[in-house]
Amino acid sequence: MLVYVVSPLAVDDNRVGPLYKHIFPPPLAPWLSFVGIPCKVIPFPMFELQSKWIAGVLSGRIMLPSEEIKKLYATLEGEGIPKRHTHSLGSNHFEYNDWLALQYGCSGTEEWRKEMFLMSFMRKMENPETYGDGWEDHHHLVALFDSNFKIPEIVYNSST
Repeated sequence: MLVYVVSPLAVDDNRVGPLYKHIFPPPLAPWLSFVGIPCKVIPFPMFELQSKWIAGVLSGRIMLPSEEIKKLYATLEGEGIPKRHTHSLGSNHFEYNDWLALQYGCSGTEEWRKEMFLMSFMRKMENPETYGDGWEDHHHLVALFDSNFKIPEIVYNSST
């Protein structure tokens, strides 16, 4: 005997959907969720925020809206964005991360992380063939790191 299961989810031209905020399939939410679907992002901070939001939804502290998913797909189709680019966030992922953080009640993407991402993105655009081979602008990254991460001096008491 063959059993056919009809799923409310589908993958069509690299679009997994329908998914609310790239995480929850509305008919199966909150029992089924996906972490890490968006691409062209800084992955691990986004995974953390998605996981926190999922935890908030599962605990009942955060409620999911019901009709926003239809609006999202209608907007994408209206703007002529191909289905395969639905989950490609690029620099818009900062807005997405900040939205997730706001929902959960934690801080969003740090400015230094945004700046480093944009510098790296610009290097990739300027030198698509060699952007990962050399670091002529490494002094900018070092300066950015130094301006955001001050390590406190540790004073040792020599008498102990």
